[in-house]
Amino acid sequence: MTAADVWLPIPPEEIEDLPEGPRYRFWDGGEEFPADPADCAFYVVPYMKPSGIGTRPLPRMTSVRVVQTLSAGIDHVEPGLKDLPPGVRLCNARGVHEASTAELTLALILASLRGIPDFVRAQERGEWLGGFRPALADRTVLIVGYGSIGAAIEDRLAPFELARVARVARSARTTERGPVHPLTALPSLLPEADVVVLSTPLTEATRHLVDAGFLSRMKDGALLVNVARGGVVDTKALLTELESGRITAALDVTDPEPLPAGHPLWRAPGVLITPHVGGPTSAFLPRAKRLLVDQLRRFLNHEELRNVILVTGADTP
Repeated sequence: MTAADVWLPIPPEEIEDLPEGPRYRFWDGGEEFPADPADCAFYVVPYMKPSGIGTRPLPRMTSVRVVQTLSAGIDHVEPGLKDLPPGVRLCNARGVHEASTAELTLALILASLRGIPDFVRAQERGEWLGGFRPALADRTVLIVGYGSIGAAIEDRLAPFELARVARVARSARTTERGPVHPLTALPSLLPEADVVVLSTPLTEATRHLVDAGFLSRMKDGALLVNVARGGVVDTKALLTELESGRITAALDVTDPEPLPAGHPLWRAPGVLITPHVGGPTSAFLPRAKRLLVDQLRRFLNHEELRNVILVTGADTP
């Protein structure tokens, strides 16, 4: 192990308590690799980079044993998994983004319901814009994707005197807060929800999960909040509903992303857009560094890694 390289997207001198042994190489997606990718045993994928950057060295990483993302989702890495040798563990960043993403989700819900964007625009005009607005209290919220981020969102919704929280995940189970329904229950749950929060991973099963049929089942005046991935939503179908004025939306992620200037989603009525800022906050780096130190210690001590999503050869085609 002492001859192996570890590639980090954070300068190693900025991470306290890194275990001794490997050669730490800093690479944050630049054109030049810091060393021969064939010598890398533990690869931490650069964070928040354009598509294809993080997978670029994978075909040459013939000795890699662990690929660690700093994101909750792994969809940006999956296209490169076919280039890896069998037995490589792919780990995500569970535990890093829950607090920040849940905070933003709550902010998007409250801002949309209470009309904060309208007030900001009115302030710029010097206009006192009064009137009644929807409250979060007494509403029903449906969380689609009830992993650690979905649970963190519910934690922050708890004090707001909701009428009900309904939970949906890939498969049914029971939690301390109540039942989690399977995806097949969506048709019966959607018409009851005032707010629908998307926090599900992007997979082949969830791509365009929110299509015209899904949206048509949402009640009039409901709010759709997407903090998952843009591809979970069929943008064309969403635009149709937004332009009709039947529902509203708050989107931290879009498809395409980044959303190009002139895209009709920018001008759609009833939509609040933030530029994929659920994760990158002051909470990110301390949590990311703690995760990396812990994972590297486990790796070097031949202990079980956290957050293993799949193993190449066993879980990939």
